Amino acid sequence: MLKIGLTGGIGSGKSYVAAKFEKLGIPIYFADKEAKKLMNSNKVLKLEIKQLLGQESYHRNGRLNRAFVATKIFSESGFLAKINKLVHPAVKQDFYNWAEEQKSLYVIEESAIIYEHGMQTNFDKTILVVANKSLRLKRLKKRDGSTDEQIKSRMKKQWTDAKKTKLADFIVENNEIDSLEDKVNTIHQAILNLKKVKK
Repeated sequence: MLKIGLTGGIGSGKSYVAAKFEKLGIPIYFADKEAKKLMNSNKVLKLEIKQLLGQESYHRNGRLNRAFVATKIFSESGFLAKINKLVHPAVKQDFYNWAEEQKSLYVIEESAIIYEHGMQTNFDKTILVVANKSLRLKRLKKRDGSTDEQIKSRMKKQWTDAKKTKLADFIVENNEIDSLEDKVNTIHQAILNLKKVKK
């Protein structure tokens, strides 16, 4: 089964694009959502996080102490990279296990930071969703009420579209909603053709 990575900067609309693939019957693994689940359910990962950040990382009921972990990560240099080294392998294995259970010709993992962490090697092909910066700012302000400064600060932590474009196999320009389905259908057919070639 082909494994496809779907990524894009904040506000690019990658989740919206993922929904279009879902309509075509393609299963989508949302990495961020599943990572949060694993941090609450994976016993090995929970133990590793406690060893890294301390027992306060989890409440008595076994749930992640998100406020404590966030404070720890962003107040002390190096902890974000360390926790990523724990979470990313767990997510990778969970995605592979999940993919084996699917019955479709290919599956997609939606993740914001595929290229930034060199994870493109986990996939047969990658899809990059891009959009104009002004449109991304507008979407994010509408979605969660963030200020321009907050959004730009988050954008700086991600690679530019120009840098990511060099690594992408497929690119979806998500500026015109009307033509988005056609773009997704074109990529869908191209991936199905790859599947035929692999056979």
